[in-house]
Amino acid sequence: MIKIKTPEQIALMRESALVVSKTLGMLAAEIKPGVTALYLDKLAEEFIREQGAEPGFLGMYDFPNTLNMSPNAQVVHGIPNKEPLKDGDIISVDCGSLKNGYYGDHAYTFEVGEVAEETKKLLRVAKESLYLGIRQFRVGNRVGDVAYAIQDHCESNGYGVVRELVGHGLGTKLHEGPEMPNYGKRGRGKKFAEGMVVAIEPMINMGTRRIKQLKDGWTILTADGKPSAHFEHDVAIVNGKPELLSTFQYIYDALGIQSDEEDEFRSS
Repeated sequence: MIKIKTPEQIALMRESALVVSKTLGMLAAEIKPGVTALYLDKLAEEFIREQGAEPGFLGMYDFPNTLNMSPNAQVVHGIPNKEPLKDGDIISVDCGSLKNGYYGDHAYTFEVGEVAEETKKLLRVAKESLYLGIRQFRVGNRVGDVAYAIQDHCESNGYGVVRELVGHGLGTKLHEGPEMPNYGKRGRGKKFAEGMVVAIEPMINMGTRRIKQLKDGWTILTADGKPSAHFEHDVAIVNGKPELLSTFQYIYDALGIQSDEEDEFRSS
């Protein structure tokens, strides 16, 4: 079911999203060769609780940790472990929070040390596709318009777009309607309306779009073992247009990155 949010509810959801944004920013300074995902997971849980929120993923569907941490060929839903990160790795960090009864949920794929140029390109194109999709999330457009924008950009660069996993509506539940696939046809699917809030999250593979699941029941891998990138933002329709509730700015501040990519999706 699609649940339309009031301006007051969107304001509360922005608070929840910013808990995640700040958590990812804190982690950005900690992600380096030799650090374990389990250590980062513990930092994240403590940080989220310090902000007056609850970890959104911990215990959800019996997930055992605060973060989904998915390095290299893992697409999403990786379980944090004690294996140290290595120079040249990438790792998707997907984080959720619950505050004031509303969820925040977004993700960023980080570089660990010096990463290969072909991997850097994968991350760049995947993140570009996120904003191309967000641009289509406006009153009068449909789910397929967002999906097509993401798929077209990624496939034109030779990448595989995961089809089995999708973005979603967001609110008092972590997963609400509508489903937000990253592939589709323009003009198809649910029509967008004022007050809708969704999590848009391209999951883009360097090689095949096909995936497989580990026996742990959670971890999703690329079928060919090539790297995968995952970026996610929480977005509301405000005054007919997409407005970001989440931000990567805390990450960029920690890493010394200059970016104006979010400017068009902020209220003046």
